[in-house]
Amino acid sequence: MLTWEEDMEIHALKKRGMSISAIARHTGKNRRTVRNYLNGTTTPGVRTTTTPDPFEKFVDYIRARLLQDPHLWAITLFDELVELGFLLSYQTLTRKIRQQNLRPICLSCSTATNRANAVIEHPPGEETQWDYVDLPNPPTAWSWGKTAHLWVGALAHSGKWRAVLTPSMDQPHLVDGLDRVVRALGGITAVWRFDRMATVCHPDSGRVTASFAGVAKHYGVSVAICPPRRGNRKGVVEKANHTAAQRWWRSLPDMSVEQAQAHLDDFCATIGDARPRRCGDGMSTVAALAAAEPLQQVPATAHPVFLGETRTASRQALVSYRGNQYSVPPELASAQVTVTQPVGGHHLDIVTTSGITVARHLVASDGTGTVVRDSGHVLALETAAMAGANTGRPHRRKERIPPGADAVAAAQVLRRNDSHLVREGDGQSEKGTAAPRSDVIDMAAYERAAKGRNTLT
Repeated sequence: MLTWEEDMEIHALKKRGMSISAIARHTGKNRRTVRNYLNGTTTPGVRTTTTPDPFEKFVDYIRARLLQDPHLWAITLFDELVELGFLLSYQTLTRKIRQQNLRPICLSCSTATNRANAVIEHPPGEETQWDYVDLPNPPTAWSWGKTAHLWVGALAHSGKWRAVLTPSMDQPHLVDGLDRVVRALGGITAVWRFDRMATVCHPDSGRVTASFAGVAKHYGVSVAICPPRRGNRKGVVEKANHTAAQRWWRSLPDMSVEQAQAHLDDFCATIGDARPRRCGDGMSTVAALAAAEPLQQVPATAHPVFLGETRTASRQALVSYRGNQYSVPPELASAQVTVTQPVGGHHLDIVTTSGITVARHLVASDGTGTVVRDSGHVLALETAAMAGANTGRPHRRKERIPPGADAVAAAQVLRRNDSHLVREGDGQSEKGTAAPRSDVIDMAAYERAAKGRNTLT
């Protein structure tokens, strides 16, 4: 058997005009061997066996089983073959399956990269694609647990995208994210495309829910739901998700939620919008294409839904919300409350766990560090703080503190009560109160009891 290097050499010598005999003498090989390799009868690296391969008689059964079930485990197939007289090893079976490509590709389970993909044309202003991306390990100061959520919206034509950090994926936070993103994008397209998320549609049927239908009517859009298991149908927003996770979130330093949101907005405006795009007139950018899209105007007010987030009031009776602080009555210091705000509204309410609204404040701009206090809360807090204040010095650990006047008076009352108890022979006082028992034992009582008991009766 010749190697590939030897095969290349004899072919090169043949092209130079040498005869088979001369090539055989030059390489030290048999003339028949040289002839077979030159004619292509023999392949380098493949040794022709004289005995039949015992695997070949099982090939038809293996091929039939794998065509029927492409995901059949090789060890399960091996168990079936052993019952049919298969004497080779399991490793030989797996090697032969790989070498002969006996396992077919399952078309139903092949990923998007393994099937043909058509490029979908998106006219300007036609479609916005929406999706969530989970961001692991948010800063501990956010108090969002192990995962933060990013609600991403992308214009399908230009690729411009904006996103909002959110602690929850419920419908009020989704609507809040929708409103904030479309205002950041500069307008509304004719169609919004979603995955089969339960806050938008019924996942099984893909029909839009009644609650989200009101949201779509408010913004004047049509809703398109992606077919099941077709993530590449909204590939624009999927790529935006990948960029947000790998290029922005991965290197984000520790900062507050509001600072992170501002950092993300700056990233989208400077880096995301500067991406080059090829168009009919040559090269352009995402920002230039997005500026030319005919988008509908965003309604003046957001859809009327209420956000609700649980907070714990500080000892100064302040509740932190979106980078600002809002006052509550001093009785709720260190207590748990719920902050409710209409999406896009200019005020917020603070509600107790029992459902009582205790404060209403005008909303300050997010992340400005503003402290919003109610004058009544300030007066009540000062009164409570002064009432609980103590100007006296604290007690030392080693200090003599004798009984005071009240303690001495109470002790005298106890002594007078004890003086009324008169000890009598029967153990009863004049008033029928039991006299105090003596701890002295009278041995004469034992002597009287023992008299007359020294003989048996």
